[in-house]
Amino acid sequence: MRGIVFNGDRELEIASFDDPEPGPADAVVEIKASGMCGSDLRFYRAPAGEALAAFGLQGDGAGIIAGHEPCGVVVEVGADVDDRVVRVGDRVMVHHYDGCGFCDRCRTGWTQMCERGAKIFGATAHGGHADYIKVPARTLVPLPDELSFAAGAAIACGTGTAFGGLVRLDLNARDTVAIFGQGPVGQAAVQLAAAMGAEVIAVDVASERVARATEFGAAHAIDSGATDVVEAIRELTGGKGVTRALDCSGAAAARVAAVRATSPWGRVGFVGEGGEVTLNVSPDIIRKQLTIVGSYTFSVVGQGECARFIATHGVDADKVFTDHWSLDDAEDAYREFDKQTGGKAVIEF
Repeated sequence: MRGIVFNGDRELEIASFDDPEPGPADAVVEIKASGMCGSDLRFYRAPAGEALAAFGLQGDGAGIIAGHEPCGVVVEVGADVDDRVVRVGDRVMVHHYDGCGFCDRCRTGWTQMCERGAKIFGATAHGGHADYIKVPARTLVPLPDELSFAAGAAIACGTGTAFGGLVRLDLNARDTVAIFGQGPVGQAAVQLAAAMGAEVIAVDVASERVARATEFGAAHAIDSGATDVVEAIRELTGGKGVTRALDCSGAAAARVAAVRATSPWGRVGFVGEGGEVTLNVSPDIIRKQLTIVGSYTFSVVGQGECARFIATHGVDADKVFTDHWSLDDAEDAYREFDKQTGGKAVIEF
């Protein structure tokens, strides 16, 4: 089979690998769609041998097939895989982490937080930018028939992360929520929050992304590069501020604005990775009785909940994609994706 390998310094190759054979507890999935995520660019851009260090992981990442948003069809299972759980022909997403399977965190589906260390498909183990992927059967999550494989790939990371963040905020139809950052995660968060019944205010520094926000369900869109976003949100909310805010950007200024634009007793969530933030603790947090939560992607169970929510509520999860590529187009695909001027991209098979 073929698979994309990042060699460092924005160089990649389509390498040849043996077709995978399942171990007793494994499944082999024929990939139908493999999403391209902004976090992939850390590996793509990093100097040779330093890709994993850029993500705080051990090892050099050499020879690892990229892509942590795999979605496809089961074509083979190991001898110990119960056919009541996984069968050949099943449409599945992959929860792109695996842990020891025994610690409390793994047993509750939070394998990325495994006490003994997690394996990450597409980073420390072969990922989905290939014809096939071999994974433990326990990492597979059913893909509802109503959803495309591309939608499943989005749910496998960015869209699922947005859903997980909104769940951590305990969002409901009584809330007004500001969503900072209108990349693919933020766009998905707008869609999902609107489907949950909340009034959504979308915020971004890029005017073209602000212009599209209402297409995803935002009631209001604010260009934070052209106006004081905190004041704009207060004006929209009668001086009260939003009851919920979610930062999908990872930018310090957006995090500060999310906190300061939220009303007393409100909740703020951070899902954007990296960076730092400085807050004035007393006025920003304590005297507002504010709750700030971090949300790290989603559990195995949460991934399935996201997919079912999208299918049940008719959310157009494919809408976040602006670019569709084939494996043969890998060099052009990542060269364009590296510019970060479009929306989400996907490699389809």
